[in-house]
Amino acid sequence: MPIAHNLGFPHLGAARELKRATEGYWSGKVSLPDLLKTGAELRARHWRLQQDAGIDLIPSNDFSYYDRVLDTCTLVGAVPKRYGWAGGPVDIDTYFAMARGVQSGGRDVTAMEMTKWFDTNYHYLVPEFEPGQAFRLSSSKPVDEFQEAKALGIHTKPVLIGPVTFLLLGKARTARFDRLTLLDALLPVYAEVLSRLSAAGATWVQLDEPCLALDRTPAERAAFVRAYRFLAERVPKLKILVATYFAGLDDNLPTALELPVAGLHVDVVRAAGRFEALLQAWPAGGGREGKVLSLGVIDGRNIWKADLSAVLRQLEDALERAGAAQLWVAPSCSLLHVPIDLDLETRLDSELKAWLAFAKQKLVEVATLTRALGEGRDSVTAHCASSKTPWSAPVRPNCGWRRRARSCTCRSTSTWKCGSTAN
Repeated sequence: MPIAHNLGFPHLGAARELKRATEGYWSGKVSLPDLLKTGAELRARHWRLQQDAGIDLIPSNDFSYYDRVLDTCTLVGAVPKRYGWAGGPVDIDTYFAMARGVQSGGRDVTAMEMTKWFDTNYHYLVPEFEPGQAFRLSSSKPVDEFQEAKALGIHTKPVLIGPVTFLLLGKARTARFDRLTLLDALLPVYAEVLSRLSAAGATWVQLDEPCLALDRTPAERAAFVRAYRFLAERVPKLKILVATYFAGLDDNLPTALELPVAGLHVDVVRAAGRFEALLQAWPAGGGREGKVLSLGVIDGRNIWKADLSAVLRQLEDALERAGAAQLWVAPSCSLLHVPIDLDLETRLDSELKAWLAFAKQKLVEVATLTRALGEGRDSVTAHCASSKTPWSAPVRPNCGWRRRARSCTCRSTSTWKCGSTAN
């Protein structure tokens, strides 16, 4: 049977609970135990929401108190010297100092640089590297959150930013050098994390490598292959899903297919024009290894409903190529870029609301498509009939909505001033 899975979920909370808790902690109004309690409550709530939406494989370690790239810095001990970290687990105050800087108690330390996460409106903290840098395991967060979900009866798929993307996203502070020369020092730390997850009972781990979907040099492509050969040899029992998104693989497709991993995720929304090429290149039935093909068919970066009938036709073509046991259905990328739940929006124009889908609704779309593949189109007829997109719906007179910009610039009718712009 095809599997419905998710790549990541918004972590702030429907009422922005995490934002209030972190700002309260920074100002001294919220204690550390209360901050951690808020995080645990949000994780549990979001795991259950995804479970209720029909998702078979739910992510963990996609939650962050600030930023997932920063989480990775603390995971592998990539803490710049100015923060005074002396080794051991990276504590929460060092973590926030890296994010915000410190200007108190006689200290004046700047924050790490922040820049846009690819072409989204989300920002991340830029890792800082130097020649000969050492890495060490400095956080148990991925294992802790996997076990936290397991205690609630939910077997999750831990998510990590992949090692090659992590290095490519960073910068050199002291000299210009090839950051990938640090890969051999970084990989043992990743292998240790994966080994601990495997020992804790994880069966699948998702490693996000969006940089593999960008233009890459031959040396960079070789680095991806070297990295995943190393991890496959060191942690052979753990199944790795390499997740790419925000673009098609194009010239990098042969490299992606060469990776010795159990599965590959592709952003079909952004690579719609190359979908046929992907299917033709994909080995029938996943090849001898039975590799999983995960298709990101629900747009994780906008707030519009999907045309389920059209998407289902794509998935049926993929089903013939990959086989039911090797096909997974997912959003195109993490749902970090969309609001959580449309049901909470009680003041929206009803016609506009009928076009929208937030994170919860997009997960229902993923589950619906997966059910259609397993049980046939007749099992989801009502869902497909009710899915209606802005592209096919009539445009309201005098509305300034533009498909190219994917934004609403309405000027004439108050109920259409939604101000919604896709990430």
